[in-house]
Amino acid sequence: MAPKIEVQNFNFFYGNFQALIDLNMAIAERQITALIGPSGCGKSTFLRSINRMNDTIGNTRTEGEIALDGKNVYDQDVDVVELRQRVGMVFQRPNPFPQSIYNNVAFGPRVLGMANKKRALDEIVRESLVGAVLWDEVKHRLDDPAFDLNPGQQQRLCIARTIAVKPEVILMDEPCSALDPVATLKVEDLMRRLAETYTIVIVTHNMQQAARASDWTGFFWLGELVEFNETADLFRWPQKELTEAYITGRRG
Repeated sequence: MAPKIEVQNFNFFYGNFQALIDLNMAIAERQITALIGPSGCGKSTFLRSINRMNDTIGNTRTEGEIALDGKNVYDQDVDVVELRQRVGMVFQRPNPFPQSIYNNVAFGPRVLGMANKKRALDEIVRESLVGAVLWDEVKHRLDDPAFDLNPGQQQRLCIARTIAVKPEVILMDEPCSALDPVATLKVEDLMRRLAETYTIVIVTHNMQQAARASDWTGFFWLGELVEFNETADLFRWPQKELTEAYITGRRG
């Protein structure tokens, strides 16, 4: 099966600083790919390159390709708004809008004109909250402010908001770093369910999380992809000395 995302000789520069160096990898469809490595090694920069969130930063440039279904997302004819609908993103800290729970989920479908009638919009909101395993907790309080939810619920609300616009890929940048262990496990369980429908790429500092939750793992070091393999193989039988040193805690 062809990969959902194929990265070929991809380089990224902040001004004169090269943050990503000659990346090559194939990201499988409807699987969870984890990116691990120390802070500042390029994981989040790469994640934001997939849906061109780095375009919002001045004085950056790219070389090479990131192809989504065979089409380079950096081609001049790519509609970035459409790209970000296809490739949704969940950030490190829950960032609900200062609106009701309902309006948080309904925001994207409204902007994109996905529902012409309230009944259709209600169904999108319900489906998205069910998909984020949040519906049963909030179905009687949809008009309450999103900020009334606890952090774990807020993060699942942000996931519901992301899937409401029917993306194909979900990028998650340290989605559990601000959550307690119970909320973290709920999000990990949710990721597993979502991977039945969506391609998921997650950045995490938590190697146990990568080992538990992902199918594939890429290890980044100083802007380079040192090793990329199926998660079980990478953690049990790392091929590179640096990978083994990092996952055993001898380098970090």
